[in-house]
Amino acid sequence: MKSVITELIPKAFQLKNFSLFEKLSEQELNVLEYEASRKSFKKGTVIYREGSRHSDFYCILRGVVKVYKIGTNGKPQIIRFAKTGDIIAYRSLISRELACTSAKVMEDTIVCQIPYESIAPLLSSNGQFSQLIMQLLCKELRESNNLLTDIAQKSVRGRTAETLLALKEEFGVDELNTLKISITREDLANRAGTVTESLIRVMSEFRNERLLDLPGRKIVFLNTPKLQSVANY
Repeated sequence: MKSVITELIPKAFQLKNFSLFEKLSEQELNVLEYEASRKSFKKGTVIYREGSRHSDFYCILRGVVKVYKIGTNGKPQIIRFAKTGDIIAYRSLISRELACTSAKVMEDTIVCQIPYESIAPLLSSNGQFSQLIMQLLCKELRESNNLLTDIAQKSVRGRTAETLLALKEEFGVDELNTLKISITREDLANRAGTVTESLIRVMSEFRNERLLDLPGRKIVFLNTPKLQSVANY
């Protein structure tokens, strides 16, 4: 079975539902919708790789994608987990550089690919759209700075707690306070900037301290205030 399948995606997945495009006129939206392509990616598929040259914005219509960089030791550092409504791969397009990250599908995902040539004219003709792009770039820079500071200054316990709380804020929990995303311990470690063994040890400590419950691969939050204290919130 092919890992990438071009198919007809329901019209419910429209670009007008993305906050990035809310300042575009109906005509501008129609042009983007016409020139965009929608694709589905199977779990485990790499959408693009660091160092490659790509030509499209990727708008996530459904699913979860991890965005990461490979360190000098070959170990991935996860920068973010992108979900429905997020945009990825835009910074390197705007700067006209090679891709500075890689993106891998964590669960079956549908994306809308928009050619940069379709976006570029809007950057000069629509000031409000350009401002939203600038806000996204600033947000990404702020998050990268925070991640760098955390890795340099926080303990593994602090980084793990902060990573868990960030996931809770980003993806939410169900009625049983269970995190609404299935994530491996390896990916958690790569997001927290530590090795898997240390992450597992800290998670066991959190369970023993009744901060979390860990049935199977699920993560249940039992004491968020204490977890925030550990993360130095």
